[in-house]
Amino acid sequence: MAVNGQTGPGAPDGGERTDARPTGTRPEGVRPTDTRPESTRPKDARRTEPESTWPKGVRLRNALLDVTPLRSSPVFRRLWIGTSLSGVGGRLTLVAVTFQVWESTGSPVWAGAVGLAQAVPLVVLGLFAGVLADRAERRRLALVTTAGQAGCVLLLAVQASVLPLPAAGVLVLVFVQSCFVAAGGPVLRTLVPRLLPPDQRAAGLALQQVSFQGSMLAGPALGGLICGWLGAGGCYLIDAVTFAAALYGLRGLPRMQPGQEPARPGLRGVRDGLAFLVRTPVIRGALLTDLAATVLAMPVGLFPVVNAERFGGDPRTLGLFLTSLAVGGVAASALSGTFTRRARPGTAMLTGAAVWGAAMVLFGLTSGRWTSLACLVLAGAADTVSVVSRGALVQTHTPDDLLGRVGAADQIVGRAGPDLGNLRAGLVADTTSTAVALVTGGLLCLGAVALVGATTADLRRSPGRSPAARTDAPAGP
Repeated sequence: MAVNGQTGPGAPDGGERTDARPTGTRPEGVRPTDTRPESTRPKDARRTEPESTWPKGVRLRNALLDVTPLRSSPVFRRLWIGTSLSGVGGRLTLVAVTFQVWESTGSPVWAGAVGLAQAVPLVVLGLFAGVLADRAERRRLALVTTAGQAGCVLLLAVQASVLPLPAAGVLVLVFVQSCFVAAGGPVLRTLVPRLLPPDQRAAGLALQQVSFQGSMLAGPALGGLICGWLGAGGCYLIDAVTFAAALYGLRGLPRMQPGQEPARPGLRGVRDGLAFLVRTPVIRGALLTDLAATVLAMPVGLFPVVNAERFGGDPRTLGLFLTSLAVGGVAASALSGTFTRRARPGTAMLTGAAVWGAAMVLFGLTSGRWTSLACLVLAGAADTVSVVSRGALVQTHTPDDLLGRVGAADQIVGRAGPDLGNLRAGLVADTTSTAVALVTGGLLCLGAVALVGATTADLRRSPGRSPAARTDAPAGP
């Protein structure tokens, strides 16, 4: 496995290829055999025999979450720990903000405005933030935007503990914090390609997905408990402390200057990034696949309706709906070696998106509590496969000069797609029925994914590496 910039597809850690025969002399798909005794091979060296001949224990180990990036890159390890802790803290703040706004107004409109205050900056500022990420020194930009978020959370903690603001004041602070999130999101998406060699990037993205799904699973429950015990101010204060861990991880990054051709300022830089998306089939197909899954088959907005129609409005079942998606995501992340080690992430992404659509069809047709939850677990697992594989494709097929702008587009798609999907589902359910909205959405998703796959051969065949991507990766101090 490649470390310290060694990126040869058959190179073991710290050494040269052990088989110098031309690739044309061996059957396609069979790696050269490492003739050294097992005990003398590097500990983390990739097995080169055909996978079907591997011992059962090795095959099982390779199916599990690949933690090689945490072992091989101290810089990535510190960054991952810091952002994971901060992710949980962010969930606490979301619970606390919603709770505080609801307590002060009793209005569902004001409570819903929390999501609007978070979403608008991400969509409006996202593409320009991508240009900034491709022009500025990335370590400094990440530190400044993260410190800005921490400052906003500290202000939320002070106002909740000393003199609670009206709902409008709280939303202003949330809006400002989201501006920092929008400015920092694209630059954070450029870090994995700079820190990890190409053959570890999918594993690094899977580790990030584990922390994201873990925060979704544990954060809301912890937020509710802490709000009940310490109030909203306690949640804000804990989140502020977790930002210290995130800043520590970011301070350990090496300086990261923009690529050889920094982005042009303003709209010209945005236009250059969009032109790259349009003319690059792999990137275009990856983002269209995500839009197909989220815009056409997003079920979350229908969860309260499904719960009321099928299960009598039981709040415990409603909570289990969201939990089931996260459980599926965590399970898929735990077994992410089954797809992060594959040579065709595009195929894995298309398969994951198709399974998501099929799970939504089944969710729309079933009426049992446990079968419904099983469908959502399956959907959560499929979503993780698709998200991680898409991230690997995007980051390894994007030149370093454009990583910020492509990351910004990916961020906007990831945020706007689910919101549009929930709106579509609600409109269809209002004019027909909940089951029709779910089933037709799933079928449309299947059709759209099949169309993208059929018309984008590069997406199906593309390997997880690209010469367009940067291939040097510092191991860090």
